[in-house]
Amino acid sequence: MDSSAVRHISESFVKPHWKTEESKPPFYLTPWDLAMLSVQYIQKGLLFAKPPKPVIHLQQDDFINYFLDKLKDSLSLALVHFYPLAGRLVTRKQDDPPYFVFVDCNNSPGAKLIHAALDMTMEEILSPVYVPLVVQSFFDHDRAVNHDGHTRPLLSIQVTELVDGVFIGASMNHAIGDGTSFWHFFNTWSEIFQGKSSPSSISRPPVLDRWFPDGYGPIINLPFTHQDQFIKRYESPKLMERIFHFSAETIAGLKSKANAEYNTTKISSFQSLSALVWRSITRARHLPPDQTTCCRLAINNRPRLDPPLSPDYFGNSIQTAQGVSKAGELLEQNLGWAAWKLHEAVANHNDRAVRGFVEEWLKNPFVYHMDLFDPFSVMMGSSPRFNKYGNEFGMGKAVALLSGYSHKFDGKVSCYPGHEGGGSIDLEVCLLPEFMGALESDEEFMSATS
Repeated sequence: MDSSAVRHISESFVKPHWKTEESKPPFYLTPWDLAMLSVQYIQKGLLFAKPPKPVIHLQQDDFINYFLDKLKDSLSLALVHFYPLAGRLVTRKQDDPPYFVFVDCNNSPGAKLIHAALDMTMEEILSPVYVPLVVQSFFDHDRAVNHDGHTRPLLSIQVTELVDGVFIGASMNHAIGDGTSFWHFFNTWSEIFQGKSSPSSISRPPVLDRWFPDGYGPIINLPFTHQDQFIKRYESPKLMERIFHFSAETIAGLKSKANAEYNTTKISSFQSLSALVWRSITRARHLPPDQTTCCRLAINNRPRLDPPLSPDYFGNSIQTAQGVSKAGELLEQNLGWAAWKLHEAVANHNDRAVRGFVEEWLKNPFVYHMDLFDPFSVMMGSSPRFNKYGNEFGMGKAVALLSGYSHKFDGKVSCYPGHEGGGSIDLEVCLLPEFMGALESDEEFMSATS
């Protein structure tokens, strides 16, 4: 038997512990949700060290069984509040227009819980310079697109037991929610597991009321007659994936430098870091000076609407803001110039811009595809603001945050809080091998990492 292969031991389905009246009607999808039908599931997870036997007073076999039972019970309670995750997608084809997709929260076996094992240690996972490919096997729904939620669970949890650790990998359908919603669910699940809230009263109940612009919804029809008209399967190229760490002090220095260079005080820490990444990857690619390149930032629409959506709104409420430049000018100018481009993009992403996008989408509905991202640009996804290391499941703080196969392409950068907190940031960078090698030789970039 291959010791580096993940073995699936068991799987089961988990339904909400009790059914609420609110979960009985259809859960409608908004334009932001429907646009996600052809991209992949969100796949993020946490690696924990197994507690020592004297602490838990259980043999390891007993510990994992006890842990799985408690995990299943707390998941069942969390799904009472996040009931769309226990449902399935349903399509109703009508005459004019024909294609209407929604979530049926009643006729589904529920969310999936998988128990798997791998004969490797945490050190074997974390010590290599590049993230090992086996990590992709820590998640369910490999290569699935969100439309597959018609026949696959909208939420699948895989618990992979290592020799000395436990990895909890969650795969959530991106048509049901974005990163804000993903971590809101994860935080609540952890809170229930730890007994920090009663099953009927959680600290941050999700807001499940759907957001539609005035005069639209809740039924939004797509202008298609068959899924093949808008579903594209994406196969990632062979990439190198590496996690780079930036200390709080380094990030503060980048912010200070960017603001000083542009003679302003408005550039944020994240805009400064993103500008460094954009310039460094562009330099590593050796692009022609007249090649257009952009840096896209995933941006949360909730606080930008007027009136704003609740921060606990459950669903998708994201777009991208982007800075654009010719490669030559980007590298001729300084860090502050690039950071100001990103600052302007974020500052201009206001209520008018958000509503304008939705109104245009309603006139001409479309579905995102992974080939949307060109090979000359950088995409900054996820967020260091999400409470990722605050999730504990009886094993203390996680030792690492890792992701699966989905949404990875040349130039994709996922942003996580650093393990030590305090404003530090980890960047999960995906690049073609030749570009990763050049980035690792980039003095400006590598001098900022630790």
